[in-house]
Amino acid sequence: MSIPNALTVSRLVAIPVLMVLLLMRFPGHDQVAAALFILFSLTDTLDGEVARRSGTVSDFGKFLDPLADKLFVLSVLIVLVQEHLVAAWVVVVIFSRELLITILRSVAANQGHVIAAAPLGKTKTITQMAAVALLILQRPYPALVPVADVAVLIAILFTIWSGIDYLWRFRHLIGRADSGKMRVANSGRTEATLTAELADVLRGSGLTVAVAESSTGGMVGELITDQPGSSEYFLGGVLTYSNEAKHEELGVAQELLDTVGAVSPEVGEAMAKGVRARFGASLAVAVTGIAGPQADGIAKPVGLTYIAVASARGSSAREFRFGGDRVSNRREAAAEALRMLIAEARVAARTSARTA
Repeated sequence: MSIPNALTVSRLVAIPVLMVLLLMRFPGHDQVAAALFILFSLTDTLDGEVARRSGTVSDFGKFLDPLADKLFVLSVLIVLVQEHLVAAWVVVVIFSRELLITILRSVAANQGHVIAAAPLGKTKTITQMAAVALLILQRPYPALVPVADVAVLIAILFTIWSGIDYLWRFRHLIGRADSGKMRVANSGRTEATLTAELADVLRGSGLTVAVAESSTGGMVGELITDQPGSSEYFLGGVLTYSNEAKHEELGVAQELLDTVGAVSPEVGEAMAKGVRARFGASLAVAVTGIAGPQADGIAKPVGLTYIAVASARGSSAREFRFGGDRVSNRREAAAEALRMLIAEARVAARTSARTA
């Protein structure tokens, strides 16, 4: 187990110790409980910092960290309700929010996604932990009662706000649990079906394909080559993530990049035409977009993606606005690129058959 995950687990181990301290009666037991609560709360910040600096961030850690936070805070709050130090409705509100987000994470996991703790979610956790520490200390120090009441109110506001934020940002996952389970169970059945369909159209047609990718980072080429026998029609691809690469590797005009930006239909078409010319392919597809989670200073919204195809009859681009997380946006863009490529390949195959 890595150090960050061990720190996360330590919060779970501390739960029964804190519960016993709060229920026992001996001089200074509340102060000791508050000190331990604060100490173990600090591991919430420490584990993430260590994981990022040491490069040991894992899906297990992303899942366990927020779960440990919830159990750590809720367990202590339940004891505080029993000790008449906080109203039961406070725990109900916090528990309801945590239950909803846990269900959302389960749905996401079934669809192959891991929802890591968001900045607003971390702020929520900090306000909850501060409120709990004050609630513990209000018993030996009655002067802290009004301060604890204000801290609880702030924690409740952030709890509700962060819950709404999670549900809104990952709304695309809600209602797609069945399709997600199907994808996991069938090892990417949707993408496999698309690549098989593309292979059926291209195999034996004499048509060839090349790809140019930016935001999808090579996913389109990977999906195409997952299909056995794809070497018959797939010539290659170019991963042009920077503007410089788009200009130097694909011949996208610098003026075009400066005026309309890399994420635009014009650049998408230029990329498709450039990679088609570079490989001498019959067909080409290009993807440029903003996968997220931030737009890196660009005024255009996260999820905005342009996919273009090029063939002997010209080029065209379509705009898409994906509303998921980074992984989902890239995956959906790759699937749409395959769909557009299949449609263009069918037209090209019919044209080729008529002229043969």
